[in-house]
Amino acid sequence: MSWSSPGGPGRLAGDGAVVARAPAKVNVHLAVGPLRSDGFHELRTVYLAVSLFDTVTVRPGDGLSLTVTGEGTTGSGPDAVPTDRRNLVWRAAELLAERAGVPADAAITIDKSIPAAAGLAGGSADAAAALVALDALWATHATRGELTALAARLGSDVPFSLLGGVALGSGRGEQLSPVLARRRWDWVLGIAGEGLSTPAVYAELDRLRAAGRVPDGEELSSPDPVIAALRSGPVPALAAALGNDLQPPALSLRPDLRRALRAATGAGAAAAVVSGSGPTVAALAEDEESAVRLTAALAGEGVYRTVRAVHGPVPGARLVG
Repeated sequence: MSWSSPGGPGRLAGDGAVVARAPAKVNVHLAVGPLRSDGFHELRTVYLAVSLFDTVTVRPGDGLSLTVTGEGTTGSGPDAVPTDRRNLVWRAAELLAERAGVPADAAITIDKSIPAAAGLAGGSADAAAALVALDALWATHATRGELTALAARLGSDVPFSLLGGVALGSGRGEQLSPVLARRRWDWVLGIAGEGLSTPAVYAELDRLRAAGRVPDGEELSSPDPVIAALRSGPVPALAAALGNDLQPPALSLRPDLRRALRAATGAGAAAAVVSGSGPTVAALAEDEESAVRLTAALAGEGVYRTVRAVHGPVPGARLVG
């Protein structure tokens, strides 16, 4: 391996710590094909990285250890964030160490602001930030391409968490083509009280398709209208183009999300869509000022556990400080 870390040369704090952060994502377009023979679905999606970040701090250690603070430290079921090899961060550390031929020695802390099982790729963000931070800690000098290849082995959304910005994803979402977005987009994220399992949402989509209740997915809808809108606007163009094939199964599993979507548009959002596999509702605002007003309105509705104003696009995983 022969490349300096994506965030620049790693800077060690007094205790040898390296810190990186990575953003949440919103799927502004998500078309899902039929189930493939490898167990995945063919996807055509447009990712947008937004300004809600998880932070990963790594320090020299004896073997691997993992601590989680913030969101996900008190949840259960799909909301619970594991602190062992079930966590993508642990697997990212093992994979990078194996590829670089170095010992997998690090004390890792994840400070979460992105809720787990929320359709925002929080676990993928953590893995991407860990790759960047550990590359600096261990001086493995991985190239961006090498880190992206490792990211793709970890999960479908991890390569985008590394890249950030706006990108068209294909395959199972890991094959990326960057998209130019010339303006800032403001959103309000309405985060529900309980997470949804991504495999459960995909399984429900397959069930609904087998029952003929939703389209079979043989023809993937085009992302072109969303990409054109993201490049230059206006807001109504993006509002009209938003779409997510996982929204019907998410609503089937969580009927209360219908109320959450109605609350967003009723409070003045230009449009609202379930992000990824849900249950987060991404509400599109006209501008930053409108997002502030929308956040205040939705906070009083009582349909969301947390409401966050965010904007995008923002960069992917980077070193901090």
